[in-house]
Amino acid sequence: MRIATWNVNSIRTRVGRVVDWLVREDVDVLGLQEIKCRPDQFPVEQFEAAGYDLQIHGLNQWNGVAFASRLPMTDVEQGFAEIPGFGKPPKVEHQLDGDGVPVEARALGVTIDGVRLYSLYVPNGRAIGDPHFDYKLRWLEKLRDQVASTLAADPDLPLALMGDFNVAPLDEDMGDPSFVPGQSTHISEPERAAFRALEDAGLSDVVRPIVPEGFTFWDYKRLRFPRNEGMRIDFILGSAAFADRVTDAAIHRNERKGDSPSDHVPVAVDLEIEAEDDDDMPMIFG
Repeated sequence: MRIATWNVNSIRTRVGRVVDWLVREDVDVLGLQEIKCRPDQFPVEQFEAAGYDLQIHGLNQWNGVAFASRLPMTDVEQGFAEIPGFGKPPKVEHQLDGDGVPVEARALGVTIDGVRLYSLYVPNGRAIGDPHFDYKLRWLEKLRDQVASTLAADPDLPLALMGDFNVAPLDEDMGDPSFVPGQSTHISEPERAAFRALEDAGLSDVVRPIVPEGFTFWDYKRLRFPRNEGMRIDFILGSAAFADRVTDAAIHRNERKGDSPSDHVPVAVDLEIEAEDDDDMPMIFG
């Protein structure tokens, strides 16, 4: 099974590119982030014509996550336990967290062939000291709690968190000179500690051992892509049971090229899925 993640930075703008890539790369499951639309605005027809079913969690023109899959999806979950919200309560009906704050469309979980997957768009943080930065750290803390409780209940579960984490966990993951240590988000110690906490909870980066170098995001400004001044902020973090099944991985850098690309590129892994024994199969004698 080929699984991928991609922050598409508006699916309505880039549906052609995304569907073409899915078919060309023979992807079974894609977690999308920053779809920037409600489910009724999502370009469903193009995906269905290519053989993909959809699960969509989007509330407005901001954020939004989704899954496109050629395989059945079950146990669909919007958000996760105790997911924090941000901002002021809206005038229209909206999911609220325990403090009465609106919950954004940043997390979506599904189960496919016994594998539990989450498409995640971690808050950006904006600036150190900004309320959004504190929100980011709370969000990652609650995500860590979700991972820890899930794996405590089922240590052998093949679980993966996929998406835009808005954290460059290692120095070599940051190539944009405008991000300054001690002053900028994405590379601050609290954010990196939050990323390490996910690993301590039982996850590992399943792409880095196979693809040790390479960025996944380049800003549109200042010729960042031609100069290769990017960041590695898109990850697939898997439990031990998930990591043991990974046979290959790739960062699809070329998708940053061409007309109207997203500022992120897809990250993909190949997973070996064990076939279930079928005791009802007839015995064949030679």
